[in-house]
Amino acid sequence: MTNRGITHHTPVVGDYRIDHTRSKIEFTTRHVFGLGKVRGTFQLREGYIYVADSLDESAARATIAADSIDTRNPVRDTTVCQQYLDVARHPDIVFTSTGMENTGNGWVLHGQLTVCGQTRPVDLHITTVGGEGLRVTATCVVDRYEFGITKMRGLTGRRLAFTLEIVANLST
Repeated sequence: MTNRGITHHTPVVGDYRIDHTRSKIEFTTRHVFGLGKVRGTFQLREGYIYVADSLDESAARATIAADSIDTRNPVRDTTVCQQYLDVARHPDIVFTSTGMENTGNGWVLHGQLTVCGQTRPVDLHITTVGGEGLRVTATCVVDRYEFGITKMRGLTGRRLAFTLEIVANLST
């Protein structure tokens, strides 16, 4: 099925284990008063997806290693880990779905994101479903202020735009 250029292939019903070695979590944000663009990645620690007969009853959960941030600048990464994410106290970033909805323009996976002990709603806009096993591409924007991460206002971007490329295999 397609919705406005968004490709969706109905996946096989069942339980999937996310392949953390083949999945990617990328982000972009701004720094230096919005003048510079920062690109980076996080590594998925583990996760699962349950595809239900009725797609709106599907579920997902993923755990991201907070200390896995990589912006190709080790000094920046250390600062983010220590001052922003406090990885010693909060080693995981966790997404847990709360529902899935076909908006008419595509599917949205609603969920709760926990960062630094703060849990807030986040919507993953699914842009592609299909391929070998289960491949899902989704996007979302996260406002770090909503999670109490407010250090270096102005010098560091408030919003991070994420693109997730998730590869999962049907559990046997």
